[in-house]
Formats: sequence, structure tokens, C-alpha cells
Amino acid sequence: MFALVWGTFATTLGWVVAADFRGAAHRFHAFSHAATPFVGSGAHVMGVGFFRLVAGLFALIGPIVLVTGLLELWRGETENFSLPPVGGWFVLVQAVILGAALWSFWRRSGFLRRQWDVGSGPRRAAVAGVTASTVAFTLLLALGSGTWMLAAWLLGGLCGIALLLSDPAYSATDV
Repeated sequence: MFALVWGTFATTLGWVVAADFRGAAHRFHAFSHAATPFVGSGAHVMGVGFFRLVAGLFALIGPIVLVTGLLELWRGETENFSLPPVGGWFVLVQAVILGAALWSFWRRSGFLRRQWDVGSGPRRAAVAGVTASTVAFTLLLALGSGTWMLAAWLLGGLCGIALLLSDPAYSATDV
């Protein structure tokens, strides 16, 4: 199942960013900078060209992994997998990290808040999907449900790609 999820996400994101479809590479660069907590207004370490290069690698490797996952599914070799049980401390640390990330992304100047404020129905649905899948991924990781955790990861990734392709909330020069 991991191969199916990873292959789908890598192929989609890779081709969209590598081809710079609707300015996706520039938006991805701006989003990555805006989503990084506690970043100052210093110079960018990586440029848009670097993101397009890495996305090109994902665009080439993603379909191979996706086809491998589909072949495993067709042969009946896939199965539900579960994660080993986790301790209470791990769940507590995980909850604190999730809370800090959500606070950072949803505060007044946060990445998701800005997307929500400038968005219409589809963009707000994508923002809600990213938020819900982040919470679901964390909860399912704590519960040890690996298969459903991957589904939450894929849903969040596809909602993130939808945000990437939506009308720009800000241009690359605003960062």
C-alpha cells in the first residue's frame, strides 16, 4: 500500500512542479518558505530551479513505484499493515508537536490561515483537508493503523497539491 500511496503522490507532485504547471514551482517555493516556522526574511537557500530538479526526479521515480504497487495489488501481495504499539510518552510528544505545528500554521500570519482568508470554497476545502489529514495521520500513527495512516497522508498530499495549483495567495516576490 505504501508503494501505491507514495507513487501516486510523487508522480502527481513531481510532474506538476517539474513542469511548473500554472506556476506551481514558484508557488511551492513560496509555500515552503512560508510554511517553515521561525524563518526570518533572509536569503533563500534553495531556489525554484532546485525544486524543479528534485520534482523531476520524483516525476521519474513516482510512476515506477506506482506501477510496482499496482502489480502487488493485482497479484494479491498487498495486505493491511499495522505499526507496533507505542508508549504513552510517544503519544504525548506527538500531540505536543502536532499542537505546535497547527498553532504555527493557523496563527494570524500562518500559512494555512492566509490560504483560508484569501480562499473561496475549493481552496478552503483544500485547507480543511490538509488540516484534517494532518490530525488524522497523527491519530492513526498513535493508534498503529498503518494502512489508514497512509490514506490520510495521501489525502493531505492531494489537498496540498490542490492548494499549490489554486490561484496564488501571494506571489513568489512576496516572500
